[in-house]
Amino acid sequence: MKRIALFLLTNIAVVAVLGVVASLLGVNRYLTANGLNLGALLGFAFVMGFGGTIISLLMSKPMAKMSMGVQIINAPRNQDEAWIVETVRGFASKAGIQMPEVGIYEGEPNAFATGAFKNSALVAVSTGLLQGMTREEVEAVIGHEIAHVANGDMVTMALIQGVMNTFVVFLSRVIGYAVDSFLRKNDENSSGPGIGYMVTTLVLDILLGFVAAIIVAWFSRQREFRADAGSAQLLGRKQPMINALYRLGGMQPGEMPKSLQAMGIAGGIGKLFSSHPPIEERVAALQNG
Repeated sequence: MKRIALFLLTNIAVVAVLGVVASLLGVNRYLTANGLNLGALLGFAFVMGFGGTIISLLMSKPMAKMSMGVQIINAPRNQDEAWIVETVRGFASKAGIQMPEVGIYEGEPNAFATGAFKNSALVAVSTGLLQGMTREEVEAVIGHEIAHVANGDMVTMALIQGVMNTFVVFLSRVIGYAVDSFLRKNDENSSGPGIGYMVTTLVLDILLGFVAAIIVAWFSRQREFRADAGSAQLLGRKQPMINALYRLGGMQPGEMPKSLQAMGIAGGIGKLFSSHPPIEERVAALQNG
């Protein structure tokens, strides 16, 4: 469960910082000075919603390297590293994308791909994955990650997150303004946002954020099915990916930061918040596809 973790955590942190800066600059007071300015609020929500997401997306690769301790393979030191690099190169060529950076990190069985652009991505595999799978199964996992890159999944998920953020910011402030107006309806001397606005907005940012996370997780699960099918297409057969999934089903998936989770090979546990479908559903989709 470590990869839509760093992206989402970074996104939340950036949005929170933008929110604090907006408050210090008096944006909330401007939006509610003469009644709620819906046009200005929508623009504010758009900037807030996509600002954090775009910054998080641009930071995704360096954050992944730092948080996961990824060792980039600039010059293979042994046959295993050379094989991994050539496997990535071959799949990247088939998928029509430029060669990603390739790395290895210490950890339980997992792998991920990340990066703001499909032609400057990073593909990393864990030592646990390399030690616990056959080469054919590792190939399937790498194919899955290359499919994520070729499908532009990191950008797609960032755009979906941005849309959700925009709705959260917009709705929380509309409802916050309505609550604040109700609480201060007999206060003729009131001006600007009051405590009702501040508290309601803060609470709804959190609650609606959970709803948004459920929606983003649903989209992430659909991208996983597509990446599984993409791996099978790159390999020219389904069985290696099916075998890899069965193998993962008997392993403890490695934990990854949230910003990487949506692009990892193994996902979380919670049904609604999980970025990955259950293994049995993924195997069934491959077999029936």
